[in-house]
Amino acid sequence: MTDAEHTTTEGASEYRVDQQIGFFLRQANQRHVSIFTGRMGDRLTTTQWAALSKLRDIQPTSQNQLGRETAMDVATIKGVVDRLAARGFIQSAPDPHDGRRLILSLSPEGDAALARNLGTARAVTEETLSPLTSGERMMLIELLTKIC
Repeated sequence: MTDAEHTTTEGASEYRVDQQIGFFLRQANQRHVSIFTGRMGDRLTTTQWAALSKLRDIQPTSQNQLGRETAMDVATIKGVVDRLAARGFIQSAPDPHDGRRLILSLSPEGDAALARNLGTARAVTEETLSPLTSGERMMLIELLTKIC
């Protein structure tokens, strides 16, 4: 066995995927999405809820800005916005300062969907974090913020 082959084999035996941060983050996300999907009304996905919630806070805004504010890439936010618009939750209008851009805002239906589901969203967060003490919750948020 060459030195390179030995190093590769040795490194592989020390690496366990189920002990890596990505594995734990994926499991935590899967748990959260499962709780969210089981509780959230209006057939909203986690990305759709994030877009609606953030749009409420920053409207009117461009699709690109909404994507940045929700940490979604251009293709993802476009799909989310298209689906929400098709359901009547988001309305768009031409930007008065730049005719190439559309400005997004919540429709009355989008506002109503937010109002209907806000308590559920809080309950989802509570259930997701339920295994943690209040101090651990604050620490988790602080640590995740640091690596994001």
